[in-house]
Amino acid sequence: MSAMLKINNLSATVAEKPILKGLSLSINAGEIHAIMGPNGAGKSTLGYVLGGRPGYEVTGGSVEFNGDDLLALAPHERAALGLFLGFQYPVEIPGVSFVQFLRESANAQRGARGEAPLSGGEFLKLAREKAALLKMDMEMLKRPVNVGFSGGEKKRAEMVQMGILDPRLAILDETDSGLDIDALRIVGDGINAIMRRPDKAVLLITHYQRLLDYVKPDFVHVLADGRIVKTGGPELAHQLEEQGYEAVA
Repeated sequence: MSAMLKINNLSATVAEKPILKGLSLSINAGEIHAIMGPNGAGKSTLGYVLGGRPGYEVTGGSVEFNGDDLLALAPHERAALGLFLGFQYPVEIPGVSFVQFLRESANAQRGARGEAPLSGGEFLKLAREKAALLKMDMEMLKRPVNVGFSGGEKKRAEMVQMGILDPRLAILDETDSGLDIDALRIVGDGINAIMRRPDKAVLLITHYQRLLDYVKPDFVHVLADGRIVKTGGPELAHQLEEQGYEAVA
C-alpha cells in the first residue's frame, strides 16, 4: 500500500535558522499519528511546512501527498487536494461572517475539484450537521470569524470547518491547547466522527497525552531537535507523560 503522506529527509529553516533536520514519516490512509516533543523541537514548523505557510523555507528532502509533490503546490492547491491544517491559535477576522467564510471555502475547494457549488440550503444543512457534532450553536457561526470566541469555541469552530471541508488528511497543531475537560472531549469526539475513516488520515501535534485518551492514535512519534527519534504505539504517550522526553528519547 502506498502512503497517503510520505515525508523523506525533510529539512527546513525559519529566519535562516535550521528547525527540521532530516525528518522522515509515512502516513497511510486510515491511520492516526501523533507527534509529541519538547518546545522548540519543530512540531509546529512541520505543520506549517506541510500547509505551505510563508516564511518556512524547505532546504532539503521531499513530501508526497497521494503521489503529488506537495512542496511544489501553493497553499490553496494543497487544500484543494484535501489537506487541512488546524492552527494552535486560530485567528480572528473582524467583519467576515463565519458562515459565509465557511461557504466560500467549501465552494472554492469544490470548484477546484470540478464539483458543483453547494446551494445556500445545501450548505446550511451541512453546516448545521457539523456544528451539532461539535455542540456549537449555529448562531455563533453567524458572527465574525472567531471574534469574541473563547479558546475552546475557536477550536470547536475550527473542527466544524474541518467537517465542512471534509479533508483527506488533517494536520492538527495542538488542537487541545486551551481546552477544558468538557471541550477536550467534544473536540476529540468530533475528530473521531469526521476523520476516523479508512480513506482519511490524521496527524495530531500535541504536547500532552490527554487528547490521545479521546483520539486514540495508531502511532506516536517523538520529535526532538528537528527529527523523529522514537516511534511507538499509544503506550509511548503514557511513557512520555510519566517519564518526560529526555528519559524516553
